Amino acid sequence: MDGESVEDRGSTIRERLGGRPIVLVGLMGAGKTTVGRRVASLLSLPFVDSDAEIEAVSTMTVPELFEAYGEPEFRALEARVIARLVQDGRRVIATGGGAYMNGETRALLGDKAVTVWLKADLDTLMERVARRADRPLLKASNPRKVMQELMDMRYPVYAGADLTVMSRPVKREVIADELVAALGNHLHGGTSR
Repeated sequence: MDGESVEDRGSTIRERLGGRPIVLVGLMGAGKTTVGRRVASLLSLPFVDSDAEIEAVSTMTVPELFEAYGEPEFRALEARVIARLVQDGRRVIATGGGAYMNGETRALLGDKAVTVWLKADLDTLMERVARRADRPLLKASNPRKVMQELMDMRYPVYAGADLTVMSRPVKREVIADELVAALGNHLHGGTSR
């Protein structure tokens, strides 16, 4: 894939994906939505955010769903929405931070998608999530401690993704370009796993 134009590289990646979506996983604040939109643009693919889809089908915000029904019910809805999105074929999907923790969702994504973990350090995540007050899991007296606990619990699971790309305090275009390059290298051998 060296020497290819951006357009040719996108065409090659789309061809090698077949009907599989690219699914971004990682903690809140890792940049799944912002980087995902850019990756979708670079590859001329549709972009969808699973949290936005959940809000559309439920006519409630994610924080409202957490408050009204609790995390287990939210996670069940999230799993159903992601299963539907994966069936819609080639696209870039940004998932909520807890989505990949569901074993059935992980298995489905392992079979039907190419998964990319956007990994970030604690300081990067905290700086980013501080910009938004609508993070249900961080409504605690010590959000940094909660985030560290989430990292300790989730990072070993996220490590099962097909690819890992470091998210850090640089422009999203840089991370998106690195993700596309990693994806191209991953798919270089063809569409088989």
